[in-house]
Amino acid sequence: MLELVFATNNAHKLEEVRAIVGDAFVIKSLNDIDCQDDIPETGETFEENAQQKTDYLVNKYGLYCFGDDSGLEIDALNGEPGVYSARYSGSRDMEKNIDLVLEKLGDNPNRSARFKTVISLYLNEQQHFFEGSIEGQIIKERRGVDGFGYDPIFIPDGYNTTFAEMSAQEKNAISHRAIAVGKLAQYLKTK
Repeated sequence: MLELVFATNNAHKLEEVRAIVGDAFVIKSLNDIDCQDDIPETGETFEENAQQKTDYLVNKYGLYCFGDDSGLEIDALNGEPGVYSARYSGSRDMEKNIDLVLEKLGDNPNRSARFKTVISLYLNEQQHFFEGSIEGQIIKERRGVDGFGYDPIFIPDGYNTTFAEMSAQEKNAISHRAIAVGKLAQYLKTK
C-alpha cells in the first residue's frame, strides 16, 4: 500500500484528509516520521507555500509526500487574508484573526469570499498540484463550534449554516480541502 507523508501536524487537517482518502493509502503526519521542524511558508501564493513543504520533506527525508496551503480570500479585502490566513492578526490565535476580519469588513455589504486549498504532491520524482475552492459569504458573527479556523464565519453558497455548524461528514463532502484531496486521491488511484 502506498505511504505518503502529509506535511502537517495539524490534527484537524490530518483527520479531514484521512476521512476523505479512506483506506486506499497510508497517510502519515510529520509526527509519524519524528519531524518537529517548523517548515517555512514564505511564499506569496498557496502554490509556493505548498511546494515549499514538499520540497523540504523530499530534501531532508527523501519521502513521497504532499503538502497543502489553504486560506480564506475575501473579495472586499482584496483577497485578504489569503496566504496569511493562519497568522492574519500577527499571531496564530484564530479568535484574533476572526476578530480582525470582522473588524476590517465592518458593515461592508460585499461579504463574498472563498476558501482555497492547493496541494503539492511529490511522487515518482515528479511534482503535481491539485486545487480546490468553495465560494461563500462571511457573516457578521460567529456561529457553530465544530471545524477550525474561519469556519464559524463562513457560509458556503447554497447553504444556510456555517462550516462550524456542519458535521465533519457534511463539511468533508463539500469543502475546498475535500475537493483538492479528492483530485489528489483520484490521481493516486492511477499510480
